[in-house]
Amino acid sequence: MDILQTLKDLWEGSGFHSFFVNGGWKNLVMIVISCVLLYLGIKKKFEPLLLVGIAFGCLLVNLSYFGPESTDALYHPELWTNFLDENSEYYHSYGHILSHGGLLDILYIGVKAGIYPSLIFMGVGAMTDFGPLIANPKSLLLGAAAQMGVFLAFFGAAASGVFTGNQAASIGIIGGADGPTAIFLTTKLSPELLGPIAIAAYSYMALIPLIQPPLMKLLTTEKERKVKMEQNRVVSKTEKIIFPIIVAMFVILLLPSTAPLIGCLMLGNLWRECGVTERLSDTVQNALMNIVTVFLGISVGATTAADSFLNLKTVLIIGLGLTAFAFSTVGGLLVGKLMYVLTGGKVNPLIGSAGVSAVPMAARVSQVEGQKANPSNFLLMHAMGPNVAGVIGSAIAAGFLLAVFG
Repeated sequence: MDILQTLKDLWEGSGFHSFFVNGGWKNLVMIVISCVLLYLGIKKKFEPLLLVGIAFGCLLVNLSYFGPESTDALYHPELWTNFLDENSEYYHSYGHILSHGGLLDILYIGVKAGIYPSLIFMGVGAMTDFGPLIANPKSLLLGAAAQMGVFLAFFGAAASGVFTGNQAASIGIIGGADGPTAIFLTTKLSPELLGPIAIAAYSYMALIPLIQPPLMKLLTTEKERKVKMEQNRVVSKTEKIIFPIIVAMFVILLLPSTAPLIGCLMLGNLWRECGVTERLSDTVQNALMNIVTVFLGISVGATTAADSFLNLKTVLIIGLGLTAFAFSTVGGLLVGKLMYVLTGGKVNPLIGSAGVSAVPMAARVSQVEGQKANPSNFLLMHAMGPNVAGVIGSAIAAGFLLAVFG
């Protein structure tokens, strides 16, 4: 009898019992979704460095979490609900998370505190050459224009009546095509939507080679796509050193809420360019970036517990995110066309689509489409100007939204 009771207890305590007896079918659906994401990351190479981690985090949380009674769960949404509830005794209590949380709860502290996205930006800064932007400051206009989708999606989400202002702001930032920025803003304004927003942001970033070319061909003529641009001037070492210092001072004074992202981005770039901190630059670009990417991916994936992910809001977020991304591309292209006219045909409008923040993928798409129209065209370095401007632009857009709704 004891053996039978033990076997019964083991069965009732298993995930299989929850799947087939306690209505855990939603978790089963999420496990299938996580396997699809793993396929896209591994086989199709869609943003694999983060998507594989996010997908496996999704798998882990839905294998272990079946409601507040799941004592063996790796992630507990109810703990974070109490953490955010001003009327709870555990409001903003990281100690409670550390003492009662699972492994993924503890890792998620780095997301909630804004540590991981900021460190990712530090690595991005150390890997980024702002030379093309410094050589052609007009690129800032293209980077700014490519934030159009952020605000269109924000107004669309707000007008739907389904989302609060905070949630609409978090959805809009998907249009910036910057995963760490989307994660940073969402954890501050609407952490309950982090899972679908992060997956939408990284999925659309990975789909840039599929989403952007049709829009580029639709909005530009063959004559415009054939334009060869003059080589950028050579940027001095002094300019490259001064640039991150000036940008950090101006942007942070303008929008103090951007300090974590812009500060880390420009510090990483200063380490790259100053010539006396090669070891730090190398560490930030490689070892630190890899470690933080591991923690960030798994932590974000953990927020996709079935009960919070499988709902109408997720479907709307996916749709609004695509709209935001498309209109950001359109905004950059339209300003690129305007610059083509104002310069007498010296600017190829294709570089405008690189104003979204996906570095360097968006710039590569501009290069590919330019060479299709004119095999002797080399737009990559020209497109990198708007591309890195988009990184700054998305951080400023996030800082503005955080200042308004934070």
